Amino acid sequence: MKRRVLIMGAAGRDFHNFNTFYRDNDDYEVIAFTATQIPDIEGRKYPSELAGKNYPDGIPIFPESDIEKLIKEKNIDEVVFAYSDVNYKYLMSKGSQVMAAGADFKMMGAESTMLKSKVPIIAVCAVRTGVGKSQTTRRVSDILNQMGKKVVVIRHPMPYGDLVAQSVQRFEVYEDIEKHNCTIEEMEEYEPHIERGNILYAGVDYEKILREAEKEADVILWDGGNNDMPFYKPDLMITLVDPHRPGHELSYYPGEINLRLADVALINKITTANPEDVATVRDNIKKANPDATIVDAASPIFVEDPEIIKDKRVLVVEDGPTLTHGDMKYGAGAIAARKFGAKELIDPRPFSVGTIKDTFAKYSHLSDILPAMGYGKKQMKELEKTINSSDAEAVVIGTPIDLSKVIDIKKPSTRVRYELQEIGKPTLQDIIDKLNL
Repeated sequence: MKRRVLIMGAAGRDFHNFNTFYRDNDDYEVIAFTATQIPDIEGRKYPSELAGKNYPDGIPIFPESDIEKLIKEKNIDEVVFAYSDVNYKYLMSKGSQVMAAGADFKMMGAESTMLKSKVPIIAVCAVRTGVGKSQTTRRVSDILNQMGKKVVVIRHPMPYGDLVAQSVQRFEVYEDIEKHNCTIEEMEEYEPHIERGNILYAGVDYEKILREAEKEADVILWDGGNNDMPFYKPDLMITLVDPHRPGHELSYYPGEINLRLADVALINKITTANPEDVATVRDNIKKANPDATIVDAASPIFVEDPEIIKDKRVLVVEDGPTLTHGDMKYGAGAIAARKFGAKELIDPRPFSVGTIKDTFAKYSHLSDILPAMGYGKKQMKELEKTINSSDAEAVVIGTPIDLSKVIDIKKPSTRVRYELQEIGKPTLQDIIDKLNL
């Protein structure tokens, strides 16, 4: 008899695992997905157009909070854990919950889910969300462009809308972002590549995405999300580690897998971290993956107009995922605000509305920074209202995109930018040169 399967996810890795392993596998029947981490993604269906011939009615998506009831009512045999950036205590607590309810608990390894490409692939991954994958990916793309290579970036999925329409998405110009109704999180990742002239793909069906990208790429650059593993088998894998969170490289799933798979372990932010914490991270890399090449790097901050910050009470808006499931209490915006003389970083919580208020309730470690939540038009409006109703004299935008392009900020604002800079040798250029692409 077919094994009855439930896949725990967050609209990304879960769909990829289904597509690559379960979709046409007659030994299994996927009964349902569950959803967490991202607002408003449960209650949908994984559509029949993507689910294949074995699922003419599609596959329902339920809230993860229903998991015990689903296991019992639907006679689930095995539950697959398929989302990222969770600590081991959380992971095994979920496993215990599943097994106590009567199902097996399963995680799928890289070899079961990585697709192979005809084109060389460089992957940028991390041990935690918010380590600096974006600026590292940009740095790698700049190196490849300077070598005369046609770079196509494939971004880890963020399909929070119409899954059929988002099956294969191609971005080349800014109007493509508008055409695909992108969320703030998507804009943060896509816009910097478009500005560089890189073609970018994302979506749901990463086999089809890969085959399209191969048609126009000399090199494919995998731009990872959270601390997930690559969807494609890389020729070079770069994994970022964060000395601001020492020890997390050995205690978060699946970040430790990325560290153990890495060809290059890049220690970012070393100029703003305690030397003891840098040493701890360096030692942990050597213990977990002694063959990895270690690259030291920093992400220096550039502020467009520091005078807007000086002596002002400022509201700092930071990259959302870095603060939420990345567990960070601050980001580049807060560092810049303090560096350039802000009088005070105000607490945005009293001014928050709707789902922004809910975000602060869920992530209680946040206080004097505002995560740039924007998973839909409604939430973007709530973010806008939260910013504009605050009593701040100025706004510091620490997100990878200029928020003023997508929401109407009625206060003086300045943007914080950051790029990757290697420190010492070897550099990423040295390493990529040896690939003979």
